Amino acid sequence: MPRPTAARLALGSATVVCSTVTLLLLTGTTSDAGIALSAALSLLLGLAVTLARTVEEGGQSRAAGREPAAARERRSSVRG
Repeated sequence: MPRPTAARLALGSATVVCSTVTLLLLTGTTSDAGIALSAALSLLLGLAVTLARTVEEGGQSRAAGREPAAARERRSSVRG
């Protein structure tokens, strides 16, 4: 499985923070169990977002999949 990049980890972390705040505000819970449940759900959501983006993009950065123009030109001239 490919490793997530810093951008994907930041996206997952932002998801955790935003979903935790949203869940706590929407539910209005003040109990320890409710807060722990909200945090656990948010962590799972952040993990899912990070892994989904990693799998969706194949674990490669956009630059890694690009072929240099010179190589494309050589390949096309060999075929043509």
